[in-house]
Amino acid sequence: MFKKAVEAKSHQRLSGADRKKLKRTLRDRFPRASDADIDALLPPKTEITVSKFQNRVLVYSVEGGFPVFFDVDGRGTDIFPTVFALWKVPELLPCFMLKGGEVSRFVIGGADLMFPGISIPADGLPSFLSGEPWAVKVPGNPAPIAVGSTTMSSTEALKAGLRGKALRITHYYRDLLWGSVEGHSVPNAGFLEDVVVEDPAFLSTSQVSDSCEGAADSSNDQKNGEEGIIDADNANSEPNSTSATQDDFDGNIVEQVAADVGDLKLTENVDAGETNEEHHVLTTEDVDAYLDKCLLQALHTTVKDKDLPMPGSTLWSNHILPCRPSGITLDIKKSSHKKLSKWLQAKSSAGLKWKCETQVLPHFNNRVLLGWFIPGHICEISVKEDKYKKESMLFSVNRGHPDYLSFKPEKRPAEKASQAVDHAASDNIQPAKILEVTEVYKPSVHVNPIFASVGADTGRLYTFSEACDVVFNYIEKENLVKPTAKSIVVLDPTLSDALFKGAIKKGTTYPTEIHKKDLGSTFVNRMQAHHVVSRGSQSVVRKGALKTIQIVTERRQGNKKMTKLSGLETFLMDPEALASELQKKFACSTTVAELPGKKGQEVLIQGGVIADVAKHLVEQFGIPKGYIEVMGEHEVLGITEDSDLKLDVLGINKE
Repeated sequence: MFKKAVEAKSHQRLSGADRKKLKRTLRDRFPRASDADIDALLPPKTEITVSKFQNRVLVYSVEGGFPVFFDVDGRGTDIFPTVFALWKVPELLPCFMLKGGEVSRFVIGGADLMFPGISIPADGLPSFLSGEPWAVKVPGNPAPIAVGSTTMSSTEALKAGLRGKALRITHYYRDLLWGSVEGHSVPNAGFLEDVVVEDPAFLSTSQVSDSCEGAADSSNDQKNGEEGIIDADNANSEPNSTSATQDDFDGNIVEQVAADVGDLKLTENVDAGETNEEHHVLTTEDVDAYLDKCLLQALHTTVKDKDLPMPGSTLWSNHILPCRPSGITLDIKKSSHKKLSKWLQAKSSAGLKWKCETQVLPHFNNRVLLGWFIPGHICEISVKEDKYKKESMLFSVNRGHPDYLSFKPEKRPAEKASQAVDHAASDNIQPAKILEVTEVYKPSVHVNPIFASVGADTGRLYTFSEACDVVFNYIEKENLVKPTAKSIVVLDPTLSDALFKGAIKKGTTYPTEIHKKDLGSTFVNRMQAHHVVSRGSQSVVRKGALKTIQIVTERRQGNKKMTKLSGLETFLMDPEALASELQKKFACSTTVAELPGKKGQEVLIQGGVIADVAKHLVEQFGIPKGYIEVMGEHEVLGITEDSDLKLDVLGINKE
């Protein structure tokens, strides 16, 4: 589920009604969870954010950026807790116990859980149905490492001989959802980089308890030995009493571990020998100072003018929170402003250390400009409230503001997770491999004598510079440079035929000299042009000029638009894969059909998405803009001002 890097298309704060609906759904989905467990994961007065992704996945996060639940289909019928939620409430889901810590290497590597890797209890396989949510644990470690849904029922598993896939893993420790949390948190020292082992603290607690239990058992055995008589009824009841005692002991241990995990603050992924950092309590003044610093840091590093206008929630979650120092948790409610919108408005209120004031400027179309106002300067940021969404929108940033210029952004070390996200595409689509198009030339019958004279192979392909080297080697070998003008080459019969035979009309005299700067291009034009198209390990040679990718929009019955895309095979693109990709990206139906009367296939896309498709080909597949051709008349294409602007920006040809 979270193996590939994914970017959220929106972030929204959960309203009170949606919060209640979510809690009702969680109670129905997880009957083992009590109201106290739900409140522990979703505190009543804590802000909850839902992130929506292109693949319909919803991720619910609490303040601080910790995801607690995710909805696979976005309909509320397939909700799972994250490992962060399970570390806080371990008994939220039933768990499969692995046979050992080494098996965890495969689980946290992205593999599904197979029945041979599960440790079957002595009383047999527990009962479960197909599609139920279950967690995965390592022996000796109370914190789950993964969560998923069962692929078959327990009855079907027994019939299959406990073979095959037991759990389809949807989320696991060290996947990209876990890596999206700053600090890369772990619950205990047993969680290593590539494997999860026993928790030393949990094992030491168990050993102490076992030693106490062993001493009690030896005392009871000694007492029974002195009496010399064993009651049969008591003997039959001893295993049950021992089992009950063990169950009580296990229950106490589970409660103790759950309480300990709930009280712990998740720390960075440090070595087992390192101690956890102390949690610093920030005052209101400290929070205000960090907010101002993080805003300036974000404006310098991540907020780009091309991303504007930007919702205030996106500015907060995607830009301001990632700029906070390591180990610092920013809560807007703990500041003096209490709300994000009021914090933005406070930048223009009087009494702050910047001596700011609010103004409404008529030439900004009644847009309220919020920020630091200094006489003679325009504010640093421009914000307007969206009257439909009731949310503040960031419209512009004044990069020449004194406060902006005086601030020096911090250089932060790149995280592995952020690098993975940077190299991945949005919409849960893995970027295509880099496309390389190289123009090469093959010797023709006109220039073959030149290649044969210098001993060059006439059957291979040459680049422009390599072909020029061949002709200049021939000139050097035959000593054809004019003595009185070193930049002029005297043409002998062989070179003259190679350059001009068949290219000059009959009766016209052949040139006897040629300038060196014109020799290379004239010689290469007499060769056969080819193109080498490479994508990853695939490579193919195309003879002649490359055919362009053609995009056309036509109208069908009911004035409906259909975008047609052809010529993909030239650039080693699979039409079927692209159709599936565009279906997810544009949320529309796509089909693949054979080109009528031609060789190849075309992708049919519902709707007029001509400019968006072209932009996707350039950004995701690296297609050169010159090889994308938009065909058809203006009214047939249905190009709006916005899409026309996109075409101009892309530099795409338009007939």
